[in-house]
Amino acid sequence: MSDTGRQSFTDKAGSALKPDSQKSTTEQAGDYLKGKGDSVASTLQPQSDKSTGQRAGDSLSGNSNETDNSLLNKAKNAMGFGEK
Repeated sequence: MSDTGRQSFTDKAGSALKPDSQKSTTEQAGDYLKGKGDSVASTLQPQSDKSTGQRAGDSLSGNSNETDNSLLNKAKNAMGFGEK
């Protein structure tokens, strides 16, 4: 079971199993937005706050934040103002 505020595992699986060629433009856009939203939620939620099931699901889907680094620190690092 996914954590509150996260995309359900059945939604992710259903989206992944249906080929894009069989999806309408609206479905594709919805899948994209849900995926981006879930990725942001994964980044904002520290690993230590995730349930075991959510950590496993994130690992499988590639939505894992292993470092617990804040978004601010990630932005600083990306722009060259963070840790060297």
